[in-house]
Amino acid sequence: MERVKQVLDASALWRALMALCAWVGVQWDRSGVIQWFLHPRGWSPRASESSIFYKLWALIRSGLCRLYEILHLDVLFKGSVFTKTWVWCALPVVLAPAMAVSSPSIAVLLLCAVGYASLLLNLVRDRKRKLSWSPINRYIILYAGVYMAGTLFSVNLQGSLKPGLLSVAFILFAVVLYNGVDSRRQLDTLIALMVLVGAAVSFYGILQYIFRWGYQSAAWVDSDMFSSIEFRVPSTLENPNMLGQYLILAIPMGGAKLLSAKDWLRRVFYFGCCAVMCICMLLTFSRGAWLGLLFAGMIFVLMLNPRLILLAPVALVALYFVLPDTVIDRFASIGNLSDNSTSYRVYIWIGVLAMLKDYWMCGIGPGDAAFNMVYPAYSYNQIVAPHSHNLFLQIVCDAGIVALVVFLILLFVYFRMMCSAIGKEKDWTSRMLQIAFTAGVAGFLVQAMTDYSFYNYRVMFLFWAYLALGALSARRGKLPERGKRA
Repeated sequence: MERVKQVLDASALWRALMALCAWVGVQWDRSGVIQWFLHPRGWSPRASESSIFYKLWALIRSGLCRLYEILHLDVLFKGSVFTKTWVWCALPVVLAPAMAVSSPSIAVLLLCAVGYASLLLNLVRDRKRKLSWSPINRYIILYAGVYMAGTLFSVNLQGSLKPGLLSVAFILFAVVLYNGVDSRRQLDTLIALMVLVGAAVSFYGILQYIFRWGYQSAAWVDSDMFSSIEFRVPSTLENPNMLGQYLILAIPMGGAKLLSAKDWLRRVFYFGCCAVMCICMLLTFSRGAWLGLLFAGMIFVLMLNPRLILLAPVALVALYFVLPDTVIDRFASIGNLSDNSTSYRVYIWIGVLAMLKDYWMCGIGPGDAAFNMVYPAYSYNQIVAPHSHNLFLQIVCDAGIVALVVFLILLFVYFRMMCSAIGKEKDWTSRMLQIAFTAGVAGFLVQAMTDYSFYNYRVMFLFWAYLALGALSARRGKLPERGKRA
């Protein structure tokens, strides 16, 4: 290693690149815009406590607390397992991707309902306990409110009610999860379990590929262009693109646990988890997911050590010689309009944009029923589709331009919060988690440009849970080592 360092130091090109990196770093530190972004002001619980929503909640909670005392429910729930909020919040997050049941979304919703009830129970039985504050919580609640309004004003209320209510319940669960985890041990355990389940889901996907288990749709691949691709892995997520979306979130968490592991046994374990998930990602043959994961990896490396980005060309060349020709050909076809799946998406986008010229203000409502009621009149080239194949376009379709604006503000606040935390963080484990949750969301959004990521409700649920866990990692150093709450 020392010999490599001496060779690099002797290279004029390497010294020039290092000098350029140093200059960029100085300019970055001196930039007023960057400093404004990394050091937000006015973020405090008092800003939320002054709102009318907080005062309304305080009034409702006071009444519930009084009712709890009148009915003497403290005797009934003393020592009850239902007061263990973090357990009930962790269960749906850990189990959601692995649920291979007839109605997995409803099963996740039922587990979430227990988490909601457990948090409410603890808030009612303990008047001194406050809702934990986060900069993104108000925007999550606002987005849920706008989405609910879009549901109620749908062109097909009956068809939109179920998907709309399900979406709102999953969106708001992010606030519940954020309040349910109250110690570093709980947060670290939850993330470790999520990585373990991600590896299990991926291992099942690899077995699917080997033994050709599960359903395969002819629409998943252009057999004329990619005759060598006979099977795309869906695992427990029912669709290879949705599996790819999930793995974009899971793999950075595995990377963070690997880099922060304190002994070789854990390093080997998390390396194995990451390897299995990456292999499964390749077997999805989802180009959008590959692109999203590469972007997430680039963000991870830049935040870990910006100078490592100089090794990117070497890594790409190495991948060219390591990856199978099938994978390389599939990735190289990105943007090729002669590919049916690519042209299919472009035609859908043209039709959806034409539709939104008339429905941009309030949207048409969530769900396939509302979309299929309006979209066919605007479809381009008679393309039939259940959704817009783009998360941002679909948000406008579901709840209008206001929903998209709130969603973008939420993302801005989230990334600002995470970057601010990374810039101040001294603890290595916390920093790794913060980088992972930042990179994962960034990669997810790249993939979301080519697909409607929330079409699978479990993936949507995990995205919002991911935001909550990211917010928790941003204040991980302030959490106690062990929780003191019941």
